[in-house]
Amino acid sequence: MPETPLIATIVAGIGLAFVLGTAADRLRLSPLVGYLVAGVLIGPVTPGFVADQALTRQLAELGVILLLFGIGLQFSFADLLPVRTIALVGAICQMAIVTALGLVLAKIIGWPVESGVVFGLALSVASTVVVLRTLQEKRLLATAHAPIAIGWLIVQDLAVILALILLPAFAAVLSGTPGTITNDNDAVAFLVPHTIPAALALTLGKFAAFFAVMLIVGRRVVPWVLHYVAHTGSRELFRLAVLAVALGVAFGAATLFDVSFALGAFFAGMILAESQLSQRAAQETLPLRDAFAVLFFVSVGMLFDPTILWREPVLVGAVLLIVVIGNAAAVAAVALTFRHSGQVAFTLGVSLSQIGEFSFILAGLGVDLRLLSEAGRDLILAGAFLSILVNPLLFVVRDRLTPRLEATEPAGTAQRTDAPGHAEPPVTKLTGHAVLVGHGRVGSLVAETLTGAGVPYLVIEERQVTVDQLRARKIEVIAGNAAQPGLLEAANVAAARWLISAIPNPFESGNLIEQAHAANPALEIIARAHSDAEVDYLKKCGASLIIMVEREIARGISEHILSGMRIAAAKAEESETSARSRTEPDQHTEADR
Repeated sequence: MPETPLIATIVAGIGLAFVLGTAADRLRLSPLVGYLVAGVLIGPVTPGFVADQALTRQLAELGVILLLFGIGLQFSFADLLPVRTIALVGAICQMAIVTALGLVLAKIIGWPVESGVVFGLALSVASTVVVLRTLQEKRLLATAHAPIAIGWLIVQDLAVILALILLPAFAAVLSGTPGTITNDNDAVAFLVPHTIPAALALTLGKFAAFFAVMLIVGRRVVPWVLHYVAHTGSRELFRLAVLAVALGVAFGAATLFDVSFALGAFFAGMILAESQLSQRAAQETLPLRDAFAVLFFVSVGMLFDPTILWREPVLVGAVLLIVVIGNAAAVAAVALTFRHSGQVAFTLGVSLSQIGEFSFILAGLGVDLRLLSEAGRDLILAGAFLSILVNPLLFVVRDRLTPRLEATEPAGTAQRTDAPGHAEPPVTKLTGHAVLVGHGRVGSLVAETLTGAGVPYLVIEERQVTVDQLRARKIEVIAGNAAQPGLLEAANVAAARWLISAIPNPFESGNLIEQAHAANPALEIIARAHSDAEVDYLKKCGASLIIMVEREIARGISEHILSGMRIAAAKAEESETSARSRTEPDQHTEADR
């Protein structure tokens, strides 16, 4: 049998992740826990099959690119500008505090200062994948937390990129040999600028060039390419175009401008978010995005050595406290300083209280430059694994404490109503109205019909760009995911007459329908589906009427053909009658003669 490490790695990683992720879900844990354990089981420290670590990391990188591209599609520069101050100041302060804590621990262990700096810096950088995946699972991407968290992550990513450029120069200064530094195997070489200011200027210049290219060229070229492909009518070509843009921009950003794959893909998504094709692009990348994102967590599990838990339990515990408590406390303190509510501060703190992909990169570079020992790298990996494992449990605590935080909120620190995606919208005054969930291609047509018929309605929409457009047209809209706690209450579903679910995802629609039916059993619920299985599923959830898209298309085509045939038959009959009426007078005239 030929060796197929790539296929074996994909099959083992995704297959085992599915089994253990399902088991974790049955135990009311996040599926992420199952993915991490799957990585441990196929890693080099456990007996049995060992997957190719290098291949797994590269596959995981694809997941990171597609995930960040998809998240970028849901945001625009306008969403991030209002939070630029808290993101910039907050991220720098939080990273400085946690780096100092890591340096203190390193000095207690007996490590040199340079090792402590690298060690502490690695403990201060949250995992972009974990944060965004968790916000998605908790349906918080449309709340006030998401723009702040994403802005925070962008600043952290830029800081790490800057650190990756400066660390070789820093190591060269310490060694007294500026120029080229190689690792023990001469496998990695780092070209070091002669001065640290030169490295700083070079990094900022490259990022500025990348930003300018994306802002000026990307804003024109990327939407034009996708619009051109969309007009070909080929779904296959459109899907390839979306993937080419996401992967191509990410690779180009890393190759030409030394910007991370993740950051490049995120900016590509933000550029495309201003296009009308953004929603379709997000749907086309969703399956691949989810599959490869799972491999990221599997790769983290493969790096973890469980034996460190009983070899260095005290140090591992100290690292976990710095990562979880240190990061959460620093983030929450900054958020409160900027007069955000306790709920927002607590959510941001919990979201950013873990480390991930950039910490691995920093640790690996630190070892190659002899700034960090392998023992330090093992502690960082242990901190990453355990913090990602603990993070879902912290969100359970967050969910239980949220009502108490809301009840004890002083008037001066309440969440601002002008924040993007306000999490506590006021209850609508409408009654006997329609609640329209989703204002995409289907929802917008339904809204036009409701407006024309004079039916009062409001819209629940997740995309902030669409929300702003609806508000500009004086249409009542609630920003957020309809299944998010509190949104159906704000839409006054208990007093509504119709609920129209125009979203294409049957699982989200089913969850929404169950909540709405429980709140108002007399509510008439109308949903869309794409298959008989989806129709059966939504009926079980409580939908009153389900429109199957393909069936309605077929019915529309058939009715058009039958209508044409009826019109043609009517015209033929009219012509025959007209001809008969013209000949009858002639016959009477001949008889009279």
